Amino acid sequence: MRFWTKDRQSDERLRDNGVVLGIGDDAAVVEAPPDAGGALQWLLAVDTMVETVHFNDATMSEADVGWKALAANISDIAAMGGVPRHALVSVSAPRAWEPARIGRLYDGLYACAEHYGVAIVGGDTTSSPAQMVVAVTVVGTVEAGAAVSRAGARPGDAVFLTGPVGMSGAGLHWLLAASSASGEQPVPHREAQAAGTAALVAAHRRPAPSVRAARLLAARYRVTSLNDVSDGLASEAWEIAEASGGTLALQRGMLPVSGSMAAYGRRCGIDPLEWMLYGGEDYVLLGTMDPADAASAKEAMTAEGLPFYVIGTVEAGGPGVLLQRDPQEAKAGRPVREPLEKRGYNHFK
Repeated sequence: MRFWTKDRQSDERLRDNGVVLGIGDDAAVVEAPPDAGGALQWLLAVDTMVETVHFNDATMSEADVGWKALAANISDIAAMGGVPRHALVSVSAPRAWEPARIGRLYDGLYACAEHYGVAIVGGDTTSSPAQMVVAVTVVGTVEAGAAVSRAGARPGDAVFLTGPVGMSGAGLHWLLAASSASGEQPVPHREAQAAGTAALVAAHRRPAPSVRAARLLAARYRVTSLNDVSDGLASEAWEIAEASGGTLALQRGMLPVSGSMAAYGRRCGIDPLEWMLYGGEDYVLLGTMDPADAASAKEAMTAEGLPFYVIGTVEAGGPGVLLQRDPQEAKAGRPVREPLEKRGYNHFK
């Protein structure tokens, strides 16, 4: 059974992405997209999702797995200031995943590809002895010399986010608790709605990479570094700090806090800051930019209906990451400036 076929995508979508020969041969043939205009460089990213490590039946549907597997790669392309163009998908399925389940996974993949304008140009389907494994490679483009790395942050730069963080981690926390209470059964969306956690669950199951935000910011402003928040805000801030040789000082009072996440945190006795700093899988962008551009960038992003939050500054010294707390918190016995651990999701710990 073929799960990736030519008829799942329009000829227009393939043509817009420069696909000369797509699914159906030994390899795809692509060229620079016709609307690119000028010299381009190629961006390549790969991500793998493994059942029981990244997902299970209780936390995500098959279509959610497909969506997220592609979205994680799209976010990597966005973090370089690029446009995602093509995807190769490799699926290794155990016996427990009958063809109908695999088909639903591909439904999610194609839905994500359609939403972000990505052409799926090939892949492979094999058997697996135990768990489902989904590996996706995405190819993107960026104007020659315009890719934004993690290494350009400068003292005085503003630190920003293109969306709230911590929601995916909070959503996963609720899903695991709810599935445990119900005997490890899949948690329906209506239960998340009833519990007031639908937005958190959606953030975990169907993340929305910041492609539009990255393109707007990189085209109009002096963005000096970018990194996508896949392993947690603290971990990604450390990556920029280490690559750039500076200290990122984050302001606790400027971090965007989702109302539903704050409410859920109060119910279960967890400080949302833990999810915000160390939860991961938010797939928004953390970046730095010339401070003179920050107000204009905020205005432009708001006009486009896109979130944008300045959350701190880059300081000389380091590398390091600091959390600057409000004076009220200092009175409660917490330090005003606290070094943050380089901690987040780590596959080998």
